[in-house]
Amino acid sequence: MAKKSNNNAAGAAAVTKKQVLEELERVKGPDLSDNIVALGLVSEIVIHTDKVYFAISVDPARAEELEPLRQAAENVVQELPGVSSATVTLTADREAGAAPQGPPPAGPMGGQGTAGIPGVKHIIAIASGKGGVGKSTTAINLALAFQDRSLKVGVLDADIYGPSMPRLLGITGRPQPAQDGILKPMEGYGLKVMSMGFMVEEDTPMIWRGPMVISALTQMLREVAWGELDVLVVDMPPGTGDVPLTLAQTIPMTGAVIICTPQDVALIDARRAIMMYNQLNVSCLGIIENMSYYICPKCGNRDEIFDHGGAESTARELEVPFLGAIPLNARIRQFADAGTPEKTFSQANDEVIAAVEAVAAATAGQISVKAMAEAPQPTLSVE
Repeated sequence: MAKKSNNNAAGAAAVTKKQVLEELERVKGPDLSDNIVALGLVSEIVIHTDKVYFAISVDPARAEELEPLRQAAENVVQELPGVSSATVTLTADREAGAAPQGPPPAGPMGGQGTAGIPGVKHIIAIASGKGGVGKSTTAINLALAFQDRSLKVGVLDADIYGPSMPRLLGITGRPQPAQDGILKPMEGYGLKVMSMGFMVEEDTPMIWRGPMVISALTQMLREVAWGELDVLVVDMPPGTGDVPLTLAQTIPMTGAVIICTPQDVALIDARRAIMMYNQLNVSCLGIIENMSYYICPKCGNRDEIFDHGGAESTARELEVPFLGAIPLNARIRQFADAGTPEKTFSQANDEVIAAVEAVAAATAGQISVKAMAEAPQPTLSVE
Protein backbone atom coordinates (compact mmCIF):
# COMPACT_ATOMS: atom_id res chain seq x y z
CA MET A 1 0.00 0.00 0.00
CA ALA A 2 1.43 3.36 -1.00
CA LYS A 3 1.60 6.05 1.66
CA LYS A 4 2.37 9.72 1.50
CA SER A 5 5.16 11.38 3.33
CA ASN A 6 3.13 14.55 3.50
CA ASN A 7 -0.52 14.72 4.37
CA ASN A 8 -1.82 16.37 1.21
CA ALA A 9 -5.19 14.71 1.81
CA ALA A 10 -5.90 17.01 4.72
CA GLY A 11 -8.45 19.61 3.84
CA ALA A 12 -8.78 18.39 0.24
CA ALA A 13 -12.11 17.60 -1.39
CA ALA A 14 -13.14 13.94 -1.46
CA VAL A 15 -11.79 12.12 -4.48
CA THR A 16 -14.25 10.60 -6.95
CA LYS A 17 -14.19 7.37 -8.94
CA LYS A 18 -14.10 9.44 -12.13
CA GLN A 19 -10.91 11.16 -10.98
CA VAL A 20 -9.33 7.81 -10.11
CA LEU A 21 -10.20 6.36 -13.54
CA GLU A 22 -8.81 9.43 -15.30
CA GLU A 23 -5.51 9.01 -13.47
CA LEU A 24 -5.41 5.30 -14.25
CA GLU A 25 -5.69 6.06 -17.97
CA ARG A 26 -2.06 7.15 -17.67
CA VAL A 27 -1.02 3.57 -16.88
CA LYS A 28 -0.29 1.33 -19.87
CA GLY A 29 -1.54 -2.23 -19.93
CA PRO A 30 0.60 -5.39 -19.81
CA ASP A 31 1.71 -5.18 -23.49
CA LEU A 32 1.60 -1.36 -23.79
CA SER A 33 -1.22 -1.65 -26.35
CA ASP A 34 -3.56 0.63 -24.43
CA ASN A 35 -4.19 1.88 -20.89
CA ILE A 36 -5.55 -0.42 -18.17
CA VAL A 37 -8.92 1.36 -18.07
CA ALA A 38 -9.53 1.05 -21.80
CA LEU A 39 -8.51 -2.61 -21.63
CA GLY A 40 -11.14 -3.25 -18.93
CA LEU A 41 -8.61 -4.48 -16.39
CA VAL A 42 -9.67 -2.26 -13.46
CA SER A 43 -12.17 -3.71 -11.01
CA GLU A 44 -14.89 -1.78 -9.20
CA ILE A 45 -13.24 1.11 -7.35
CA VAL A 46 -14.07 1.42 -3.66
CA ILE A 47 -13.43 4.71 -1.84
CA HIS A 48 -13.66 4.78 1.94
CA THR A 49 -13.11 8.29 3.34
CA ASP A 50 -9.64 9.13 1.90
CA LYS A 51 -8.56 5.55 1.06
CA VAL A 52 -8.92 3.98 -2.40
CA TYR A 53 -9.15 0.25 -3.12
CA PHE A 54 -9.28 -1.58 -6.45
CA ALA A 55 -7.81 -4.55 -8.30
CA ILE A 56 -6.24 -5.11 -11.72
CA SER A 57 -7.03 -8.33 -13.60
CA VAL A 58 -3.99 -10.00 -15.14
CA ASP A 59 -2.93 -13.34 -16.60
CA PRO A 60 -2.00 -15.53 -13.59
CA ALA A 61 1.18 -16.65 -15.31
CA ARG A 62 2.37 -13.03 -15.50
CA ALA A 63 1.42 -11.84 -12.01
CA GLU A 64 4.99 -11.56 -10.74
CA GLU A 65 6.19 -9.94 -13.97
CA LEU A 66 3.46 -7.29 -13.78
CA GLU A 67 4.16 -6.12 -10.23
CA PRO A 68 5.61 -2.82 -11.63
CA LEU A 69 2.25 -2.20 -13.32
CA ARG A 70 0.50 -2.56 -9.96
CA GLN A 71 2.95 -0.16 -8.34
CA ALA A 72 2.48 2.39 -11.14
CA ALA A 73 -1.30 2.30 -10.71
CA GLU A 74 -0.92 2.67 -6.95
CA ASN A 75 1.41 5.63 -7.33
CA VAL A 76 -0.73 7.66 -9.74
CA VAL A 77 -3.80 7.30 -7.54
CA GLN A 78 -1.76 8.05 -4.44
CA GLU A 79 -0.83 11.44 -5.87
CA LEU A 80 -4.45 12.58 -6.21
CA PRO A 81 -5.45 15.37 -3.80
CA GLY A 82 -7.75 13.92 -1.15
CA VAL A 83 -6.16 10.44 -1.19
CA SER A 84 -4.16 9.38 1.86
CA SER A 85 -3.50 5.83 0.70
CA ALA A 86 -4.19 3.53 -2.23
CA THR A 87 -4.42 -0.26 -2.02
CA VAL A 88 -4.11 -2.05 -5.36
CA THR A 89 -3.99 -5.81 -5.85
CA LEU A 90 -3.41 -8.01 -8.87
CA THR A 91 -6.16 -10.56 -9.31
CA ALA A 92 -5.26 -13.52 -11.45
CA ASP A 93 -8.39 -14.13 -13.50
CA ARG A 94 -8.42 -17.40 -15.46
CA GLU A 95 -10.18 -17.95 -18.74
CA ALA A 96 -13.64 -19.47 -18.50
CA GLY A 97 -13.41 -23.20 -17.88
CA ALA A 98 -9.76 -23.10 -16.85
CA ALA A 99 -9.05 -25.35 -13.94
CA PRO A 100 -7.48 -23.87 -10.84
CA GLN A 101 -3.98 -25.08 -10.16
CA GLY A 102 -4.70 -25.68 -6.48
CA PRO A 103 -3.43 -23.82 -3.45
CA PRO A 104 0.22 -22.88 -3.24
CA PRO A 105 2.42 -25.20 -1.19
CA ALA A 106 1.89 -24.76 2.52
CA GLY A 107 4.11 -25.52 5.45
CA PRO A 108 3.08 -27.13 8.72
CA MET A 109 1.61 -23.88 10.05
CA GLY A 110 -0.05 -22.46 6.95
CA GLY A 111 1.53 -20.56 4.08
CA GLN A 112 5.12 -21.71 3.60
CA GLY A 113 7.59 -18.95 4.30
CA THR A 114 4.89 -16.53 5.45
CA ALA A 115 5.83 -13.96 8.03
CA GLY A 116 4.16 -14.04 11.41
CA ILE A 117 2.77 -11.03 13.24
CA PRO A 118 5.35 -9.49 15.56
CA GLY A 119 4.57 -10.26 19.20
CA VAL A 120 1.80 -12.78 18.43
CA LYS A 121 2.61 -16.33 19.54
CA HIS A 122 -0.39 -18.24 18.19
CA ILE A 123 -3.02 -17.49 15.56
CA ILE A 124 -6.11 -19.69 15.58
CA ALA A 125 -8.97 -19.57 13.11
CA ILE A 126 -12.50 -20.00 14.44
CA ALA A 127 -14.28 -21.30 11.37
CA SER A 128 -17.46 -22.95 10.18
CA GLY A 129 -18.69 -24.49 6.97
CA LYS A 130 -21.89 -22.44 7.06
CA GLY A 131 -23.43 -19.44 8.78
CA GLY A 132 -25.88 -19.45 11.66
CA VAL A 133 -24.02 -21.90 13.90
CA GLY A 134 -22.97 -19.35 16.55
CA LYS A 135 -19.37 -19.09 15.39
CA SER A 136 -18.75 -15.45 16.35
CA THR A 137 -20.39 -15.78 19.75
CA THR A 138 -18.35 -18.91 20.43
CA ALA A 139 -15.18 -17.10 19.30
CA ILE A 140 -15.79 -14.34 21.85
CA ASN A 141 -16.56 -16.78 24.64
CA LEU A 142 -13.39 -18.73 23.84
CA ALA A 143 -11.33 -15.52 23.83
CA LEU A 144 -12.68 -14.49 27.23
CA ALA A 145 -12.13 -17.97 28.63
CA PHE A 146 -8.53 -17.90 27.36
CA GLN A 147 -8.12 -14.57 29.13
CA ASP A 148 -9.39 -16.12 32.35
CA ARG A 149 -6.51 -18.58 31.99
CA SER A 150 -4.10 -15.59 32.23
CA LEU A 151 -3.45 -15.43 28.48
CA LYS A 152 -3.11 -12.18 26.53
CA VAL A 153 -5.71 -12.37 23.78
CA GLY A 154 -6.64 -10.42 20.66
CA VAL A 155 -9.60 -10.87 18.31
CA LEU A 156 -9.59 -10.18 14.57
CA ASP A 157 -13.01 -10.01 12.94
CA ALA A 158 -12.23 -11.39 9.46
CA ASP A 159 -15.86 -11.33 8.32
CA ILE A 160 -15.71 -8.18 6.19
CA TYR A 161 -19.24 -8.56 4.83
CA GLY A 162 -20.85 -9.24 8.20
CA PRO A 163 -18.64 -7.85 10.98
CA SER A 164 -20.16 -8.59 14.39
CA MET A 165 -17.45 -7.90 16.97
CA PRO A 166 -18.45 -4.26 17.68
CA ARG A 167 -21.96 -5.43 18.62
CA LEU A 168 -20.88 -8.57 20.48
CA LEU A 169 -18.34 -6.66 22.60
CA GLY A 170 -20.30 -3.42 22.92
CA ILE A 171 -17.39 -1.38 21.50
CA THR A 172 -17.98 1.91 19.67
CA GLY A 173 -15.65 4.47 18.11
CA ARG A 174 -12.88 4.40 15.53
CA PRO A 175 -9.34 3.00 15.78
CA GLN A 176 -6.75 5.73 16.33
CA PRO A 177 -3.34 5.93 14.64
CA ALA A 178 -0.29 4.94 16.63
CA GLN A 179 2.68 5.76 14.39
CA ASP A 180 3.76 5.36 10.76
CA GLY A 181 0.18 4.63 9.70
CA ILE A 182 -0.19 1.77 12.18
CA LEU A 183 -3.53 1.66 13.99
CA LYS A 184 -4.17 1.00 17.65
CA PRO A 185 -6.63 -1.87 18.12
CA MET A 186 -9.84 -1.19 19.97
CA GLU A 187 -10.20 -2.76 23.41
CA GLY A 188 -13.07 -4.38 25.27
CA TYR A 189 -13.11 -6.63 28.35
CA GLY A 190 -9.32 -6.77 28.20
CA LEU A 191 -9.29 -8.02 24.60
CA LYS A 192 -7.54 -6.21 21.74
CA VAL A 193 -9.97 -6.12 18.83
CA MET A 194 -9.97 -5.08 15.18
CA SER A 195 -12.96 -5.22 12.85
CA MET A 196 -14.18 -3.56 9.68
CA GLY A 197 -17.27 -2.80 11.77
CA PHE A 198 -15.25 -0.04 13.48
CA MET A 199 -14.66 1.65 10.12
CA VAL A 200 -18.23 1.81 8.79
CA GLU A 201 -21.70 2.22 10.20
CA GLU A 202 -23.44 -0.96 11.31
CA ASP A 203 -26.03 -0.92 8.50
CA THR A 204 -23.56 -0.01 5.71
CA PRO A 205 -23.13 -2.89 3.23
CA MET A 206 -19.59 -3.74 2.15
CA ILE A 207 -20.00 -4.17 -1.62
CA TRP A 208 -16.42 -5.27 -2.28
CA ARG A 209 -14.85 -7.75 -4.62
CA GLY A 210 -12.50 -10.38 -3.26
CA PRO A 211 -9.19 -8.55 -3.84
CA MET A 212 -10.32 -5.50 -1.84
CA VAL A 213 -11.48 -7.75 0.99
CA ILE A 214 -8.09 -9.47 1.10
CA SER A 215 -6.28 -6.13 1.06
CA ALA A 216 -8.38 -4.85 3.97
CA LEU A 217 -7.75 -8.02 5.99
CA THR A 218 -4.03 -7.82 5.30
CA GLN A 219 -4.02 -4.28 6.64
CA MET A 220 -5.90 -5.31 9.78
CA LEU A 221 -3.34 -8.06 10.37
CA ARG A 222 -0.12 -6.29 9.46
CA GLU A 223 -0.88 -2.63 10.14
CA VAL A 224 -2.32 -2.90 13.65
CA ALA A 225 -0.25 -2.52 16.83
CA TRP A 226 -1.30 -5.85 18.35
CA GLY A 227 1.53 -5.83 20.88
CA GLU A 228 2.39 -8.97 22.83
CA LEU A 229 -0.33 -11.61 22.51
CA ASP A 230 -0.41 -15.26 23.49
CA VAL A 231 -3.32 -15.94 21.15
CA LEU A 232 -4.92 -14.03 18.28
CA VAL A 233 -8.41 -15.42 17.69
CA VAL A 234 -9.49 -14.90 14.06
CA ASP A 235 -13.26 -15.01 13.59
CA MET A 236 -13.46 -16.30 10.01
CA PRO A 237 -16.35 -15.69 7.64
CA PRO A 238 -18.44 -18.83 7.11
CA GLY A 239 -17.75 -21.23 4.28
CA THR A 240 -14.67 -22.20 2.29
CA GLY A 241 -14.40 -19.16 0.05
CA ASP A 242 -11.72 -16.67 -0.86
CA VAL A 243 -11.14 -15.12 2.58
CA PRO A 244 -10.47 -18.24 4.68
CA LEU A 245 -8.50 -19.74 1.81
CA THR A 246 -6.24 -16.70 1.38
CA LEU A 247 -5.72 -16.11 5.10
CA ALA A 248 -4.77 -19.74 5.60
CA GLN A 249 -2.18 -19.35 2.86
CA THR A 250 -0.73 -16.02 3.98
CA ILE A 251 -0.45 -16.13 7.77
CA PRO A 252 1.19 -18.85 9.87
CA MET A 253 -1.74 -20.38 11.72
CA THR A 254 -1.35 -22.63 14.73
CA GLY A 255 -4.60 -24.29 13.72
CA ALA A 256 -8.33 -24.03 13.10
CA VAL A 257 -11.29 -24.73 15.36
CA ILE A 258 -14.48 -25.76 13.53
CA ILE A 259 -17.85 -24.73 14.98
CA CYS A 260 -20.95 -26.66 13.93
CA THR A 261 -24.38 -27.64 15.12
CA PRO A 262 -25.47 -31.29 15.40
CA GLN A 263 -27.77 -31.65 12.39
CA ASP A 264 -26.60 -33.39 9.22
CA VAL A 265 -26.69 -30.30 6.98
CA ALA A 266 -24.33 -28.41 9.29
CA LEU A 267 -22.03 -31.41 9.65
CA ILE A 268 -21.67 -31.77 5.87
CA ASP A 269 -20.47 -28.17 5.68
CA ALA A 270 -18.19 -28.65 8.69
CA ARG A 271 -16.52 -31.55 6.89
CA ARG A 272 -15.83 -29.27 3.94
CA ALA A 273 -14.16 -26.73 6.22
CA ILE A 274 -11.99 -29.42 7.80
CA MET A 275 -10.98 -30.77 4.40
CA MET A 276 -10.08 -27.27 3.20
CA TYR A 277 -7.72 -26.70 6.12
CA ASN A 278 -6.28 -30.19 5.67
CA GLN A 279 -5.46 -29.40 2.04
CA LEU A 280 -3.73 -26.23 3.21
CA ASN A 281 -1.74 -28.12 5.86
CA VAL A 282 -3.38 -26.12 8.65
CA SER A 283 -4.04 -28.39 11.61
CA CYS A 284 -7.61 -28.84 12.77
CA LEU A 285 -7.38 -28.28 16.52
CA GLY A 286 -10.83 -29.79 16.90
CA ILE A 287 -14.60 -29.52 16.49
CA ILE A 288 -17.03 -27.80 18.86
CA GLU A 289 -20.69 -28.78 18.79
CA ASN A 290 -22.65 -25.60 19.50
CA MET A 291 -26.39 -25.52 20.34
CA SER A 292 -25.89 -29.15 21.25
CA TYR A 293 -28.97 -29.48 23.45
CA TYR A 294 -31.47 -27.36 25.39
CA ILE A 295 -32.42 -27.64 29.05
CA CYS A 296 -35.73 -26.06 30.00
CA PRO A 297 -35.09 -23.54 32.83
CA LYS A 298 -38.51 -24.28 34.34
CA CYS A 299 -38.78 -28.05 34.33
CA GLY A 300 -35.19 -29.11 33.71
CA ASN A 301 -36.15 -31.30 30.76
CA ARG A 302 -33.37 -31.84 28.21
CA ASP A 303 -34.39 -31.45 24.56
CA GLU A 304 -31.99 -32.21 21.69
CA ILE A 305 -33.58 -29.78 19.24
CA PHE A 306 -30.98 -30.12 16.48
CA ASP A 307 -30.10 -33.75 17.26
CA HIS A 308 -27.02 -34.45 19.37
CA GLY A 309 -23.59 -36.03 19.10
CA GLY A 310 -23.09 -35.55 15.37
CA ALA A 311 -19.96 -33.44 15.83
CA GLU A 312 -18.38 -35.99 18.14
CA SER A 313 -18.97 -38.86 15.73
CA THR A 314 -17.67 -36.74 12.84
CA ALA A 315 -14.55 -35.93 14.84
CA ARG A 316 -13.93 -39.64 15.45
CA GLU A 317 -14.47 -40.45 11.80
CA LEU A 318 -12.10 -37.70 10.59
CA GLU A 319 -9.62 -38.37 13.41
CA VAL A 320 -9.64 -34.85 14.79
CA PRO A 321 -10.17 -33.86 18.44
CA PHE A 322 -13.69 -33.32 19.76
CA LEU A 323 -13.40 -30.23 21.97
CA GLY A 324 -16.81 -30.44 23.60
CA ALA A 325 -20.45 -29.38 23.38
CA ILE A 326 -22.09 -26.07 24.29
CA PRO A 327 -25.84 -26.06 25.00
CA LEU A 328 -28.41 -23.80 23.38
CA ASN A 329 -29.08 -21.18 26.04
CA ALA A 330 -31.02 -17.92 25.98
CA ARG A 331 -28.57 -16.20 28.33
CA ILE A 332 -25.67 -16.65 25.89
CA ARG A 333 -27.75 -15.04 23.15
CA GLN A 334 -28.96 -12.22 25.39
CA PHE A 335 -25.50 -11.30 26.63
CA ALA A 336 -24.09 -11.40 23.09
CA ASP A 337 -26.83 -9.15 21.71
CA ALA A 338 -26.32 -6.72 24.60
CA GLY A 339 -22.55 -6.58 24.09
CA THR A 340 -21.89 -7.94 27.59
CA PRO A 341 -20.39 -11.39 26.91
CA GLU A 342 -18.50 -11.45 30.21
CA LYS A 343 -21.83 -12.03 31.96
CA THR A 344 -21.93 -15.50 30.40
CA PHE A 345 -19.27 -16.48 32.93
CA SER A 346 -21.06 -14.98 35.92
CA GLN A 347 -24.80 -14.99 35.27
CA ALA A 348 -25.43 -18.01 33.03
CA ASN A 349 -26.35 -21.26 34.71
CA ASP A 350 -23.60 -23.51 36.02
CA GLU A 351 -23.90 -26.04 33.22
CA VAL A 352 -23.42 -23.39 30.52
CA ILE A 353 -20.41 -21.88 32.30
CA ALA A 354 -18.86 -25.30 32.80
CA ALA A 355 -19.43 -26.24 29.15
CA VAL A 356 -17.78 -23.07 27.78
CA GLU A 357 -14.83 -23.35 30.16
CA ALA A 358 -14.35 -27.03 29.34
CA VAL A 359 -14.30 -26.29 25.61
CA ALA A 360 -11.80 -23.45 26.15
CA ALA A 361 -9.57 -25.71 28.26
CA ALA A 362 -9.62 -28.42 25.59
CA THR A 363 -8.80 -25.88 22.87
CA ALA A 364 -5.95 -24.39 24.89
CA GLY A 365 -4.66 -27.91 25.42
CA GLN A 366 -4.61 -28.58 21.69
CA ILE A 367 -2.73 -25.30 21.08
CA SER A 368 -0.13 -26.41 23.63
CA VAL A 369 0.17 -29.85 22.04
CA LYS A 370 0.64 -28.28 18.60
CA ALA A 371 3.26 -25.84 19.92
CA MET A 372 5.21 -28.64 21.62
CA ALA A 373 5.09 -30.80 18.50
CA GLU A 374 6.58 -28.00 16.40
CA ALA A 375 9.18 -26.82 18.91
CA PRO A 376 12.78 -27.62 17.97
CA GLN A 377 13.80 -30.88 19.60
CA PRO A 378 17.08 -31.10 21.53
CA THR A 379 19.89 -32.90 19.78
CA LEU A 380 21.16 -36.01 21.60
CA SER A 381 24.89 -36.62 21.50
CA VAL A 382 26.50 -40.01 21.94
CA GLU A 383 30.02 -40.13 23.34
